[in-house]
Amino acid sequence: MDIQLKKKHWAVRYKYYIIGGVVFTVFLIYLIIAGAGPRKLRYDAERLEIAVVKEDKFNEYVDVEGRVDPKLTIIVNSLETGNVARIVAENGDRLKEGDTILVLSNPELVRTIEDEGDELAKLHINYQQKEIEMETKTSDLKRKSLETAYNMGRLSKENEVSREEYKLGVLSKGQYELAEEKYAFEKVNIAMLLEQLQRDSLMNEIQVESMRNDLMREEKRFERSRERLGKLIVRAPANGQLSGVNLMPGRLVTANSSIGELKTDDQFKISTQVSEHYNDRIVTGLPAKITYQNEEFPLKIIRVDPEIRDRMFSVDLVFENKTIENLSLGRSFRIQIELEQPENAVVIPKGSFFQITGGQWIFRVNEAGDRAYKVPISIGRQNPRHYEIVSGISPGDRVIITGYDNFGDAEEIILK
Repeated sequence: MDIQLKKKHWAVRYKYYIIGGVVFTVFLIYLIIAGAGPRKLRYDAERLEIAVVKEDKFNEYVDVEGRVDPKLTIIVNSLETGNVARIVAENGDRLKEGDTILVLSNPELVRTIEDEGDELAKLHINYQQKEIEMETKTSDLKRKSLETAYNMGRLSKENEVSREEYKLGVLSKGQYELAEEKYAFEKVNIAMLLEQLQRDSLMNEIQVESMRNDLMREEKRFERSRERLGKLIVRAPANGQLSGVNLMPGRLVTANSSIGELKTDDQFKISTQVSEHYNDRIVTGLPAKITYQNEEFPLKIIRVDPEIRDRMFSVDLVFENKTIENLSLGRSFRIQIELEQPENAVVIPKGSFFQITGGQWIFRVNEAGDRAYKVPISIGRQNPRHYEIVSGISPGDRVIITGYDNFGDAEEIILK
């Protein structure tokens, strides 16, 4: 007889379909939840740079490129007019003070000085002749003075003899008075003669001194003229490097005209250009430094040109205390100009994250070190090494500062 089979429950019959539907529904819910939650990204931690947030001294400074320039540039001038006879030094040559740069030729000046030399030689001869005449005249005056003095003494003795003879009665009173009158006259006459001789002698000395002074003036004038010949040789006024010379043989160079520049190489300055953004903060006296071969060399600003050109302004600095050895003109260095005194601040090292985030957020690593989460931050000042953190992260936190161009819109980084 036929046995009636019991009908299976519909759930049994469709169990595989139901299981598949449940699995699909669960997977769909997972995708929805995953899509609605923060986007995660797995990334190799060794390919990232993770920095520790610190509280440290913050130096706000500007990093610029500077060039070694001479502290002093001297204009080289020609002191005499002449044609270029020979060029000794070229642009770029390093010269010492007194080295010859070029030689000028001026035949007319040479002839003029030769004529002055001839005139001076004639003047010497004339002076020697007059000096001999004056000496002869002086000798005559001295001889006359001696003769006059002798005559004065003789008259005095004769007058004494006449007085004695008068007392003895040898001479009459009339004879004695006549002798006295003659003596008085001769005495006055001789005194006048001695005075005249003294005046003549003094005048003679004055004339000799005047002639001597005239000769000395002429000699000095001639020496100055001869010095003009020496000025036909243009020499370096100091130690330095020659530039700007653009001459050729035969060219006429006038007196006091510029023939080039000499950049002194015994004193240097560092010239740089700074963004107009810092125009109100860069002042004379601010400190700066150059780091060269792991050694710091302090600088000081000595000049600030306030004029803005192409959104930049010029600044000059000099070395303090010590200078880089074998410094050469035109060499470039990175310079850090300090804007203010160091102060405590929360800082992180500079990294590529700023170019992507604009300093608005950063990935902070959790304590376990296996995940990093996107957190908002606020950045204040900056220097070439650090950013100042105003808010968002604290000292001791660890943050990712590189690799942001690969993170896309991820909000959580799973570090592996």
